[in-house]
Order: sequence, then structure tokens, then C-alpha cells
Amino acid sequence: MTDDSASLSSILRVERSRLVGEVRVSGAKNSVLRLLAASLLTSERIVLHNYPASLLDAIVHVGMLEALGKTCVVNGDTLTIEEATVPPSDLEWQGRSIRNTLLILGALVARTGAGSVPMPGGCDLGDRKTDLHEMVLTRLGARVWYEGERLFAEAPNGLTGADIVLPMRSTGATENALIAASLARGTTRLWNPHIRPEILDLARFLERMGAKITVYGQESIEIVGAEQLDGIVHRVMPDNMEAMTWLIGSVITGGDIEIHDFPASDLEVPLIFLRESGAKVFCAGDTAIVRSGRAYPVEISTGPYPGINSDMQPLFAAMGACARGESRIVDLRFINRYAYLEEFAKMGIASDVRSGTAHIQGTSAIHGADVRALDLRAGSALSLLGMVANGSTRITDAWQIERGYDQFLAKAKALGANMQYGG
Repeated sequence: MTDDSASLSSILRVERSRLVGEVRVSGAKNSVLRLLAASLLTSERIVLHNYPASLLDAIVHVGMLEALGKTCVVNGDTLTIEEATVPPSDLEWQGRSIRNTLLILGALVARTGAGSVPMPGGCDLGDRKTDLHEMVLTRLGARVWYEGERLFAEAPNGLTGADIVLPMRSTGATENALIAASLARGTTRLWNPHIRPEILDLARFLERMGAKITVYGQESIEIVGAEQLDGIVHRVMPDNMEAMTWLIGSVITGGDIEIHDFPASDLEVPLIFLRESGAKVFCAGDTAIVRSGRAYPVEISTGPYPGINSDMQPLFAAMGACARGESRIVDLRFINRYAYLEEFAKMGIASDVRSGTAHIQGTSAIHGADVRALDLRAGSALSLLGMVANGSTRITDAWQIERGYDQFLAKAKALGANMQYGG
């Protein structure tokens, strides 16, 4: 599915279903987009295996790379990136923007000494500032400023390593520091980074390209920049959010599924909470077996890795909506990320937010309704609820789901989901 076709087929109809069968997890959205940005740091060939080719945000990002002089060829789940011309400093882009333009800016100023990009897009989760990205680039010696709807940065003499202290653990700022510092002169020490599996995947990628990167637990990262970076072949890590989606979908539909390429080591804490809430999950190697059980109320708060991240909480909310009793969810990253509860209410799910905590009343009387995917994860949560609802559920703006899931519809239908695009 292309970005254009998804926008034309933005209504997803879901009927009551039970998930049964086997599914393989694709490459991770939150890793591959960072790797695509980092590919701008070299003129040499980059090959990505386990590439999630139908993921809409990846399609947009590949278009941006092509606008910057790269040639991108997809063959199955392999993407080959080569450089046709030296990248210009300015990303001229008229299509839908993505949050990753901030990392493209870091890569451009690191490689060419200057860059400008459209303001970032992505999910509307409330206050998502760019100040930490600006701080990172400024500390490395760049001048950063806004003009209209564009963000600019320049460092005519190149970037220089520095000590950078993040006031909060920011995934994006950590990624930008890794990318930009990999071509900076000298050593960069990043304090208080957000260490999570996708960050470590990016660090491995950059290290294999030629940067010297040492991760000191959750305390700091040291990056020794290289004069130039090499091309490499890399396998994209599996998507833990996709794995969580199929797992929770199986639990609430009373399903029996096997999930292959399941990243169990990246999901140790979420799995503890899921098992406490009734999920019957058995992990062996890279396969998870999920057997039918009963959902119990969930009580979680989001936090940095290895905890439950903010993207996961709408999925936990869907599980809580199917449980008997009250579930409580606190999002410590995006304190207002509960707008999807208004869509839940249209399906008969009662909830309220008090003092930053979402209280969700589980019910067995969920019914189909016309709802809207306010963002990527809200859309996937609604699609799961549509499979337990009585009657038909119509999800508008369902293209949001395809932004972050590779072959979502095909995989869901292969597991027995009764869903299709179109009114």
C-alpha cells in the first residue's frame, strides 16, 4: 500500500473476530526510520534487511531520501540505498511530514555543514517540542533557527564533540546526538540518554559504519566521531510494538497464536504486567505462544525503558476495557495522551481521567461504532476492540495504523480478523 492509496482507503471496517494462527513480526518502525536518517551520513551503499516495506512513514522517509539525492530500491523485505548525487543541504518536501525530519536535519548538518527541513509531523500527542534537538546541535557547534515553517541549522566548519547533558531522557534527542556526533570532530559525551532497544540498534548501526560508540548503561554514551562513515549491510530489529499488538489482540479475542521473531528480551517488564493481567504467554527462543485466557484489570504507569513506554498504553487500555473491573493507567511522558478514550466511549466503554490517571471500566458489552484513529497507536487499539465488539466498527483515518505497521491488514486477516478497507 502506498501513502496515497492509504489516504484514499482511510476507513477500516472491523467485525467480531478471534485471532488464531501464526504471524511473523516485521522490522521495527522506531528503528528503521532512524537508520534511514543515518544513511545520509555516508556516500556508500546501505542495505537493510527485514525492512518493513509497506509502512507508510518508511515510504515517506524513502521519498525524502530520494529528494536528497539517494536512490532507494525495495526488493521484498530488503532496501538498498545508494547515492546518486551529493545531498543538498535543504530538504524540499511538499508531502506529509514525519517526526524524523529532526534527525534528517542532524544528519545533513553533520555531513554537509548546513541543513533545513520542514517542521516535523507524526502523531499529535500534545506538546512535542524540538528544544532538546536544538540544544544537542547547538552544543555540537551548530547555529539553529526557525524561518516560517522550516527549521535550519548550519556549522560551516563542521561539528565538534562536546559534553551534552539532557535534562530529561529523550529518545529523539539521544538519537540526534548519536547521528550528528558520529561525524563530529573529537569525542561527544551524552549524559542522561534514553537507552532502549531501538537506540542500541542505531548505535550498533553507526558503530559498524565507523563511529566509536560506548554505552555506559543508563548513565551516558560516548561517541568518537569519524572523518567519514562506510556503507554496511544491517538487519532491522523486530518491532516490539507490533509484537505487543498481536499478543494483546490474541488475549482479548480469546485467541491462540504463535508470534515469530518475538523480541522477548526487549519486553520483559511489559510481559510481567500482561501475565499479571491474565495473558498466557510462553516464550521459547524467538517465538511467543499465546493461549486463550481471561483479561484482568491492568494498573500501569509509563516510563523509560525497560518500563512500559507511552506507545504501549493505548493497547493496555484496550485490554483493560475487556477486563472485569477498573483499570488504571498513568502516562508520565505525554500526560494528555488519553484522547482515544472519547473514541472508546462511543463503543460503550466508560472511563474518566482524574489527576492524570485514566480510570477505565471494563465491560463485556462493547459494541461497534463509528470511531476515529486519532493517532497510530489509538488506531491499532480501536482495531483490536473492533474484534471483540458486537456489531460493526468503522474506523476513519485508519491510514494512521499503516504508518506504523507493516502489512497490518494482510497479517490481521491471516490470523482470522474480519476487517477490510472501505466504507
